[in-house]
Amino acid sequence: MKAHKAMKGLKSQNLRDHMSEAELIFTALAELSTRQIAESMGAMGMNENETAAKTGGGIAKKVRLELEGKMGKKVMSAENYLPLSQKKIK
Repeated sequence: MKAHKAMKGLKSQNLRDHMSEAELIFTALAELSTRQIAESMGAMGMNENETAAKTGGGIAKKVRLELEGKMGKKVMSAENYLPLSQKKIK
């Protein structure tokens, strides 16, 4: 996540506010996969949840790479998607 924020040039801003639709969908897929895997294995504690997170993230990565291969371009982008009028200025 730090690398993604750095790629977009963000410091304290919320990364999700600056994601494209595709970036949000793949993030949601990773989160959903992780949660369902953790629930199905009855994950308790850091180690078991970390295993579920790596597996769930791997599923989203595999699908993202397949889509990128078919499209011929990356899903992740340095572009920011929050309209300028909604960006927080600190």
